[in-house]
Amino acid sequence: MELDGAASIGDQVDEQWIRRMSEQQSAPEQQAAGKSQGGAGASYKVFLFEFENFQGCKAEFSAECKDVMEKGLQKVGSVIVESGPWAGYDRHGFTGEQFILEKGEYPRWDTWTNSQNSYSLFSLRPLKVDGAEHKLHLFENPGFTGRKMEIVDDDVPSLWGHGFQDRVASVKALNGTWVGYLYPGYRGRQFIFERGDFKHWNDWEAPDPQIQSVRRVRDMQWHKKGCFVVPDPAPAPAPAPAPGPDPDPTPAPPAPPATAGAS
Repeated sequence: MELDGAASIGDQVDEQWIRRMSEQQSAPEQQAAGKSQGGAGASYKVFLFEFENFQGCKAEFSAECKDVMEKGLQKVGSVIVESGPWAGYDRHGFTGEQFILEKGEYPRWDTWTNSQNSYSLFSLRPLKVDGAEHKLHLFENPGFTGRKMEIVDDDVPSLWGHGFQDRVASVKALNGTWVGYLYPGYRGRQFIFERGDFKHWNDWEAPDPQIQSVRRVRDMQWHKKGCFVVPDPAPAPAPAPAPGPDPDPTPAPPAPPATAGAS
């Protein structure tokens, strides 16, 4: 992760922490997972439910849908993503606020968005993830000018904390798919960046040029869950043999001598 005209950002402790948080699977595991993750030959499947906790009318989707009401849903209260990822929108026709939906269960609206401005989901589409590598360039001004920050295979919970600012007016997503957030810690309104160039914040449907945290779009098929690999517990030692009975402290009397028979 680098800034133009500046040294690498973050000290070694930060870098080691990020590596642990984003430890990836080996290449064979990534290749085997590609079909479900959005790479070549990917498959997509998501279930939308009318009410919270996966109740009410259910609709299944394996391709984009501009209006989920066409499937008989009056509203969306919960979501199960079987394979993805997906982009959801709070308006018809892939417009309005964006929600990233990675593989997993979302029992109510505030599990797929922490923005308090919208809790609707009326359209959705699959997101293409073109590989495990990720590279993103953030620019201070429109047209890829001004200060620049490069992020490679990292999640950044705070741009301020890594020497940048919260003004992001243009973006280049060189590898992978990313999601930016209005506030630090991956909070607030979301902005999805698929591979490509975004010359102006209007290109990602933002009201102003502000992003304060970014992360890679992934799921547990590409990356191991959790921060650390927990080793298998050592086998328990075999139990010691049970002690035998205590010896009798009283010695046994000697046997009487044999007597000679009568002649």
